[in-house]
Amino acid sequence: MKFSFFHLMPWTELAEAPKQWPVSNSAFDPERGKELYASYIDTMAFAEQCGFDWVGCNEHHFSPYGLMANCNLIGAALAQRTSTIRLAMLGNLIPLLNPIRVAEEYAMLDVMSGGRLIAGMIRGVPHEYIAYNVVPDESRERLREAAALIVKAWTEPEPFGWEGEFYQYPSVSIWPKPLQRPHPPILMSASNEESAEFAAQHRAMMGMTLIADLGAARRCIETYRQCARAHGMEPRPEHVLLSYNTCIAETDQLAREIMSEGLRYFHRVLMHSIRDAQRLVIQKSRFFGQEHGERFVNRLVTLKERSMEEMIDAGSVLCGSPQTVVRQMRRIRDELGNGHFNINMKIGNTPDAAVRRGMELFRDQVLPEAASL
Repeated sequence: MKFSFFHLMPWTELAEAPKQWPVSNSAFDPERGKELYASYIDTMAFAEQCGFDWVGCNEHHFSPYGLMANCNLIGAALAQRTSTIRLAMLGNLIPLLNPIRVAEEYAMLDVMSGGRLIAGMIRGVPHEYIAYNVVPDESRERLREAAALIVKAWTEPEPFGWEGEFYQYPSVSIWPKPLQRPHPPILMSASNEESAEFAAQHRAMMGMTLIADLGAARRCIETYRQCARAHGMEPRPEHVLLSYNTCIAETDQLAREIMSEGLRYFHRVLMHSIRDAQRLVIQKSRFFGQEHGERFVNRLVTLKERSMEEMIDAGSVLCGSPQTVVRQMRRIRDELGNGHFNINMKIGNTPDAAVRRGMELFRDQVLPEAASL
């Protein structure tokens, strides 16, 4: 079993939920922001000392939900602060960006880190398309074309032209090229069956978030496995990454108290205005098919309204003492066959001290048992 330490870099200082999206930045204090970035980067670098295989970054816009508008900037900082842990950009929201710029920055990170990049090619969540004024209906096909262009830019030794539906370049020849050959491992999001098929078609690792229950996750994973085999790839456990909000503390009770408080801020403050924006995009566009759009909204509501006990029973969080978390991981592995857990411990306004203590408990008591799952 492999483990990734993931961080959203949330803004933790809001007294009340924003009234609308985009969120006014009037409450942002740059001096406090500097402190948060320093603390968050320290925490992410500490993941290497705690035995994590990857450290994960992501991209979000126009919201206190996450302060990482460009995950590659954080990846570059971590490349200088770490030496062995893989740098998982989970990732660049490819349909919103210039794919040549993504290819170049990913290649830089791979070379700078000595070949440690995991290249996330992510479609993103609906409201990000409002932020960058990109038509949500085009998101899937933009991702398809951009991914092909990025891989060609990494692997083609001679200058080439590109005349696609969304991107046109008279001549492309990036410097540097990635260190890993033929290119860095690619991960794509796969939290519904349509996305799972897309990831498998591209022979990419699949990553799942917002796991409401193990049955729905199992359907996505099986779709991925069947489609991967149809495209000449034999999927292994390490191709399946599952993301979990996680709290590890000395006792089950303490872990539940810490996670409950963090989730309260996460759902009532950070997600409050985002949910409205996401519903608007889903209703007014073809970002999802109708069935998948309804499931996405229902999943957000379900996760918000469940009690801690219900979330644990459903397999949608990891929460408890080290021994309890190992049992929860074993249950998920046995039911879903994943080979990778992506762990987010900075949930909402969870204190950094609680996050670091959880990381230490993971290193000392969870990893010795869970690594062999």
